[in-house]
Amino acid sequence: MLEYEKGGELKTKSIDLLELSPSTDVNTLVEEIQKAEPLITVSRAQQVRLLVQRLQEKLRQHCDHSFYLFKVLRAHILPLTNVALNKAGSCFITGSYDRTCKVWDTASGEELHTLEGHRNVVYAIAFNNPYGDKIATGSFDKTCKLWSAESGKCYHTFRGHTAEIVCLSFNPQSTVVATGSMDTTAKLWDIQNGEEVVTLTGHLAEIISLSFDTSGDRIITGSFDHTVVVWDASTGRKVHTLIGHCAEISSALFNWDCSLILTGSMDKTCMLWDATSGKCVATLTGHDDEILDSCFDYTGKLIATASADGTARVYDATTRKCITKLEGHEGEISKISFNPQGNRLLTGSSDKTARIWDVQTGQCLQVLEGHTDEIFSCAFNYNGNIVITGSKDNSCRIWR
Repeated sequence: MLEYEKGGELKTKSIDLLELSPSTDVNTLVEEIQKAEPLITVSRAQQVRLLVQRLQEKLRQHCDHSFYLFKVLRAHILPLTNVALNKAGSCFITGSYDRTCKVWDTASGEELHTLEGHRNVVYAIAFNNPYGDKIATGSFDKTCKLWSAESGKCYHTFRGHTAEIVCLSFNPQSTVVATGSMDTTAKLWDIQNGEEVVTLTGHLAEIISLSFDTSGDRIITGSFDHTVVVWDASTGRKVHTLIGHCAEISSALFNWDCSLILTGSMDKTCMLWDATSGKCVATLTGHDDEILDSCFDYTGKLIATASADGTARVYDATTRKCITKLEGHEGEISKISFNPQGNRLLTGSSDKTARIWDVQTGQCLQVLEGHTDEIFSCAFNYNGNIVITGSKDNSCRIWR
């Protein structure tokens, strides 16, 4: 990101380094950036060179990291529903059927806060990353609450949905939180004043996933009505309806540069859509059962899919070809995610294990064992050197 002043106003500009790899020639890259970007003068070139080298070091980190069990947290008196980390990975949250959300310190495994006030299951939880100073909780009591991550104080209770809230997300600017509900609508709420900004209506069945693009201008909702809708986040206007799946949607998200939308479905396929035109550009096939989760890597070059058939697959987002198949789990895989470096995948399964995989070869590098019931949630921290797993055995495990 470049910060500069123009007419007394502070402005920002971003340089896309999605192609950067540990082997990139830094001097050549900086010369190319200088040619394309007049803001980077000769006197600034060395500073840019150092920043790029630091990014390269980050990409090289934790390549062969082996995880060990650091702590078991028997957090809640009833099963967990979800686990989420802040961007730094310094703390994480757990939602539960016991109507609370708990905030944990990752380094020590200590409980920092219990967020109490919901009158039913706390199902959807999120930090306002990258800031991480606020937490949103969505509940079966039809409300969403906004909390201070530091103090555990409740800022607002958002009321208006007429059925359970099952998904939520902050916009990247952290000015709005979006909630998706079994009442077939999604709502956007103003974080400052606690007011409803807009209601997104048009789906014919429950909304079970939603996500913003990286600019925060658009939001997508995935529904049991087999469709995904792209909305203008400021006006609530429908931009596109993505029609093509023939069963419920399980996930829907943008890639990093917002050019593509990936949708996963119970119809055993994932579809790739052009985000500008709303047209389907590819259908990713190969699984023998429902797709339960799907994701892009951080640069948007790779796609990973997890299925009830017990396997996961990695596809190239450009060629749409399957690169590798991850085989080894003995039950359905409900969760999949890339590490930030993009060379490892993490999967969580009903076979009570989580696994770490090599993205290119599909080899299983490690099995994280010890849970006594299915794992429904797992995540890397931003550095890729900590893993959190949440299980139906009412416990959460920190692996480092």
